[in-house]
Amino acid sequence: MRLSQGRLIAIGLVILALLGFVFLRGPTPHIAIKAETLTSLGPFNLTNTIMTSWIVVITMVVMVYVGTRRRDLVPRGVQNFFEATLEAFYSLVVSVAGEKNGRRFFPVVATIFFFVLVSNWLSLFPVFNVIGLVEEKEHGFVMEQADVGPLPVGWVALSSPSKLSGDTIDEDDPNAEHDAKNARKDGKLVGQLIPLFRGPNTDLNTPLALAIASAIAVESWGIASLGIGYGRKFFNLGSLLRGLTRLNPGMVGRGIIDAFVGMLELVSETVRLISFTFRLFGNMFAGEVVILMFTFLTPLIVTIVFYGLELFVGIIQAFIFATLTLVFGMMAVAHGEAHAAEENEERAGAMAPEAQS
Repeated sequence: MRLSQGRLIAIGLVILALLGFVFLRGPTPHIAIKAETLTSLGPFNLTNTIMTSWIVVITMVVMVYVGTRRRDLVPRGVQNFFEATLEAFYSLVVSVAGEKNGRRFFPVVATIFFFVLVSNWLSLFPVFNVIGLVEEKEHGFVMEQADVGPLPVGWVALSSPSKLSGDTIDEDDPNAEHDAKNARKDGKLVGQLIPLFRGPNTDLNTPLALAIASAIAVESWGIASLGIGYGRKFFNLGSLLRGLTRLNPGMVGRGIIDAFVGMLELVSETVRLISFTFRLFGNMFAGEVVILMFTFLTPLIVTIVFYGLELFVGIIQAFIFATLTLVFGMMAVAHGEAHAAEENEERAGAMAPEAQS
């Protein structure tokens, strides 16, 4: 009796899952929220996320160079893809902000989008969280090693039928010291792996830095639209002071409300930084943990599904971060334009009685 195509696929998937479980499992992943320090240069700690951020920047520079080195009148190949991507994103920004503001917002918004996107997608390469330096101890992973320049780089060997969870030495094992010495005699390293590469956005400092950069850009756009008077959005004490000097209770009441609204605006700006930071950090760190755990449990089939999910999440998070920066920029500019229109109306109202007299 011939098996149906669906059953053959199901059997093949089960076989792949079993092969991955036996031959491709890594050790139990070590999950740390804080980025690991690779080396220290005086007061500066070089972490694996900083290293990856540099790689992301270099990757983006190379992509721009490759996409623009031959600028033909009729684009094709890489140039065509590069220009089409930028034009689509520019059209989106202009459709939201208009031509004038779109030209001003686009460099910042596009830089944030592509930096976050490349960071998220680059972090899905298999070398992340797998190879790195080794903090040697008498217990931990038993790792293979190779000298890369002056650095002994280690990596964790995959599983085998005899060792389904990789080769480890437990801390409470009475023979831990003896086993560690034997492993070192065989040219292996024993200890804790410090990954050379880790996703930048899984380090809380990177999303926070991006959120601060976004906030600085938004406030600078608001100041450019209204000048120093933009600060009244947060410290609107004019009506309150005028009411106190004129002993006008109605104006004092309105001034108190304006001052309270300004305080709420200031709190809102601070909360925006926190929400920006933890939205990106939480999604990317959780995705990394899920992939690490399923790589340990079922390296094939199921893990591939989560890689596909992380590709989608990576572009969505980049788009959300960039779009919110754009929207908040529009709100800041609109606030400035509204205040300018209000001031013009007040001046016109004050000049009307003088003209009549």
